[in-house]
Amino acid sequence: MDAQEFVAHAQIDAEALNEWVEAGWIIPGRDGSRRRFSEIDLARAHLIRDLQSLGVNDEGIPVILDLIDQLHGLRRILRHVMSAVETRELE
Repeated sequence: MDAQEFVAHAQIDAEALNEWVEAGWIIPGRDGSRRRFSEIDLARAHLIRDLQSLGVNDEGIPVILDLIDQLHGLRRILRHVMSAVETRELE
């Protein structure tokens, strides 16, 4: 989705989106010179908005986002390990 669709779905303004992209909280893909946003970006925007509404300050948000990214990375690794173990057990 493009930036205009994204801000509508995320229920944020364009200025907030630009700040979040600049801070590295959301990293859109590219389609030529245009930014393209995914469903994952949208979920992340909802999370950021929810964190802010809970009173998390701008210094705390990247810490939380990093921890969540680490958790998802570990889950991905665990799925890979479990798949390798299952394949090994079938041999």
